[in-house]
Amino acid sequence: MALSSTLTILAVFAHPDDEGFGCGGTLAALVAGGHRVTLICATNGDVGEISDPALATRETLPSVRQGELRAAMDLTGILDVRFLNYRDSGMPGWEDNEHPRSLFQAPAETVVEQVEAVIRELQPDLVITHDPTGGYGHPDHVTICQRTETAVERCRDENGPLLYYVCFPRSFFQLMWNKMMELGLRPPFSADDTEALGTPDDEVTTTVNVRRYVALKKESLERHRTQIERDGPFSKLPEDFMEEIMSSEFFQLSTIQEPGARDVLAELLAN
Repeated sequence: MALSSTLTILAVFAHPDDEGFGCGGTLAALVAGGHRVTLICATNGDVGEISDPALATRETLPSVRQGELRAAMDLTGILDVRFLNYRDSGMPGWEDNEHPRSLFQAPAETVVEQVEAVIRELQPDLVITHDPTGGYGHPDHVTICQRTETAVERCRDENGPLLYYVCFPRSFFQLMWNKMMELGLRPPFSADDTEALGTPDDEVTTTVNVRRYVALKKESLERHRTQIERDGPFSKLPEDFMEEIMSSEFFQLSTIQEPGARDVLAELLAN
């Protein structure tokens, strides 16, 4: 794989906006570097927030969120956005997990074949998706990670594709919890959660400095207007703290690769 050439990257995520905080800067950097990026979104985010009733209703939210994702990706520079059109499965234990049109209930082989078809069409050098824990255990994150893993394994040859997981290191959740407690904010997760959420730090293989893309990353996230919780704890964190938090993005080169596999993402975005 010649790094001087234009590479093809496929990102596969569960919901509109999943791409933003975890790897929005990396995606922008890849586009800016002249690489081809395609985004698959498995669900339409049907059970997400509606921050302002003027923006959507429960019935219109799926199509509104599709539009928000396209607007966010227009800004990032990703024009090839594809939807699998499954229903959002909601958080663990919700009734939405049982909805017959949800990603969680979709036949595994059907979803694998959909992702596999795109991989065979595009022949990507890199595939990026959620980590196996789903970051915080979201059923859709875990499911699309598993289906993407299977699809990549079926399509692998000596040239790839390489599979990367977007990670939130465990220390990230600990840092957020400590800062919220310091400011008297109520964290959306407990102190015990910080010992279990995310990826153990020593399993993170790749850290990307995206400081120069933070402003674009924020603007892209702002285009997911229905999901912006203006009074939530994250919105009350100091701007300089959030700037620092958003300046690094983390990945794990999947263990399905051969031992000693080349960390192409790190090489592409070294700075």
